[in-house]
Order: sequence, then structure tokens, then C-alpha cells
Amino acid sequence: MIPVRVMEQARQIRLLILDVDGVLTDGKLFFDGLGNEFKAFHAQDGHGIKMLQQTGIEIAVISGRESSIVSKRMEELDVTLVYQGQKNKRAAFQELLQKLNLKPEQVAYVGDDVVDLPIMTQVGLAIAVANANEAVTACADWSTKLGGGLGAVREVCDMIMQSQDNYELILADYLE
Repeated sequence: MIPVRVMEQARQIRLLILDVDGVLTDGKLFFDGLGNEFKAFHAQDGHGIKMLQQTGIEIAVISGRESSIVSKRMEELDVTLVYQGQKNKRAAFQELLQKLNLKPEQVAYVGDDVVDLPIMTQVGLAIAVANANEAVTACADWSTKLGGGLGAVREVCDMIMQSQDNYELILADYLE
């Protein structure tokens, strides 16, 4: 059961920011002998993002690493607010607030490790994936039941849609 205060916070959300490694993926980094990188994304996370976008919520990605695979996946999901190679995630966060004319309380952030704390401590709804670092979990307003890369993002998307009374409307499109 999601706490009432979390649902109330989620009603205000206009932007969902996601970390990549450990949130959209399970955090494992795979490289072949030539240095090519491989990542696995969960299809349900992607569909949750698409559904949440239909409700008018903006989606952004802020990652400390840079990866063409992330660029490709975000392009597939029509996520245009992609900030990679961000050693200082705060700068990207401030840019997003200005660009979208939002207040921090209108933003949800999903993280898994201590590099996410600078933003998590500023947003209206800080979310940790189930397998997040202990310090991140302690800072979070809510933690998912599922781990990063295993459907946690879908869980977040569904929760936000439910809090804003959009979930049933989106679901109805699939039941017609």
C-alpha cells in the first residue's frame, strides 16, 4: 500500500526524472573484448514511460555516464530531455526547472545510489528503487517493491498516474 502522503505528493508531479544505471537498468555494466557496452532495459518500464507521457507528464534522464545505448532507448521512448555525462547532476536539474518553468516540488526523482542524493534532497517526491543504497533509501519519500531494471520505473509511473486519477483512463484505451 502506498502511503497517503506519497500519493498527495505525487498529485503535484509534472516532471519525472530518472537515473539510468541502477534505475532503468539493473546497474550491471557489460563490455565485450572490444569495449562495446551492453545494457538491458525492461519493456514494462518503457511502456510505463509512454503511458505517463500520455498524461502530460514530462520525462527526463540524468546520468553520470555517457552511453549511445541510452540515447537510442530514450529516442525510442520519445524522451528528449536527456542529460548524460553529468558529474554534477544539480546543474542538469536546475536547467530542467528553468527550461520547463517548474518548481522543485513539481518534480519526482528516482535514484539508487549516493550520486542521486543531491537531487533527491531537493525534489517534491524522492523515490528509491528496492535495491537502492541504504543512504538513498533513508532519504527517499517512497521505495519501490521492484528493483532497478526490473520494473521499478513502471511501478513509479503507475503510482503517479493513480495519484492523478489518470490510470483508469489510460488503461481504458487497452480495454476497448
